[in-house]
Amino acid sequence: PNWGGGTYTARAIAKIGLLMLHKGNWRGKQLIDSAVVEQVTSYQGTALPYPVNEEETIKGYSRTAFNAQPASTAGWYSNFDGVWENVPRDAYAGGGAKNQHLVVIPSLNMVIVRMGENLYDEMAGEGFWTGFEKYLLNPIMDAIEEPPYPKSELSIEFAPKDEVIRLAEGSDNWPATWTDDDHLFTAYGDGWGFSPKTDIKLSLGLAQLSGNPEELSGTNIRSNTGERVGQGKYGEKASGMLMVEGTLYMLVRNAKNSRLMWSDDRGKTWEQADWTFEVSFGCPTFLNDGKNYEGARDNYVYIYSHDEVSAYKNSDRFVLARVPKNKLKEWQSYEYLSGYETHSKPVWSEDIRKREAVFVNPGKCYRSGISYNRGLKKYLWCQTIQASFSEEYNGVRFKGGLGIFESDNPWGPWNTIFYTRDWDIGPGETSSIPTIWMRDDGETCYLLFSGDDYLSARKLVFKNYSK
Repeated sequence: PNWGGGTYTARAIAKIGLLMLHKGNWRGKQLIDSAVVEQVTSYQGTALPYPVNEEETIKGYSRTAFNAQPASTAGWYSNFDGVWENVPRDAYAGGGAKNQHLVVIPSLNMVIVRMGENLYDEMAGEGFWTGFEKYLLNPIMDAIEEPPYPKSELSIEFAPKDEVIRLAEGSDNWPATWTDDDHLFTAYGDGWGFSPKTDIKLSLGLAQLSGNPEELSGTNIRSNTGERVGQGKYGEKASGMLMVEGTLYMLVRNAKNSRLMWSDDRGKTWEQADWTFEVSFGCPTFLNDGKNYEGARDNYVYIYSHDEVSAYKNSDRFVLARVPKNKLKEWQSYEYLSGYETHSKPVWSEDIRKREAVFVNPGKCYRSGISYNRGLKKYLWCQTIQASFSEEYNGVRFKGGLGIFESDNPWGPWNTIFYTRDWDIGPGETSSIPTIWMRDDGETCYLLFSGDDYLSARKLVFKNYSK
């Protein structure tokens, strides 16, 4: 017997998957009410996906110690909560003895049929669903190499990797903003910053960068109210930095989701909001636009995040919030992208539950940084992508993918300038293209990233095919 307890061919099972994929429609004829298909594949609250050792989750898919159980629906198993971490949330599957599976992933227009013996190794502590995820789903997700958006007229030439500028060994993250005194203010994570280094390892340390990348130097900014300690996900870390009208704003993750902090004295002392993002926005970042945010197109500040509470899980999409720049501290003033009136005209809602995607890349949305290039008249969005889901996860500091996308608007539509699942050097946890280092024509810039656990800067040149 195979999937469903009967004896079917793989082709017959695939037809069931196609019927479900098309919501009960078979070649133009509605055989099953689409509402019924929706009902039977939707989460019914019948299972707890992470029953045991939370510490093991930092190893990504390699969770053999407890074999996470997917939530069941009416005869199907759902990925609504991301229990299969690298797979789109709309995926659902049927499972039979010896890992006979039918998987439907609507967002990828994909049906998967698997027949054969057990996929898992009981001697290694693996279970039924661990084998399904590790040896079936993850390799399939790895095989999807195509970028999520059309090719841009722009392309990128990177400087050779041996010309990458490296400072502050052992410190990562590095969100940054161009301050009103012509410096870059930044923050690092899980490190000691610049020499002279801090006496203890900080999960959130603060620093100022001076000079052009070729002559770059950094100075630690000590702050009793801004610094944090704690390793990995157990320590608060900066994910976004922005100066607006002389005030520094910092988005901080791992704070039971994320929170806002601010400083009026260039990072020496900090206050924090008495509220946090409680839905989504687990790793938010600011749109940066010029010195002291003076180049902004309107009176709003824009905030982007993958659609997840945890900064350590992939999601299917990024979401977008905006807030008047003089009301950043007031959570009641935030609005969330909730759709589009036309192709590029956004609709905003005060209700975060109505949020919609500003960018979609199923199973591959993670950390990012975004800035406006005045010379090119483009918003440039840099995104870190996990290189392989089939290998044991060791972060993206030393190996991973990089995507750079452009748009005429903060909310898209987006085009792909550069996309790879395996960049020639480690992309680090986050990356951005600081506006202070952009030439007037916008073509020559530097990528600031945390590759190989350093503050890293790599020269890049944009080329335009249309010229």
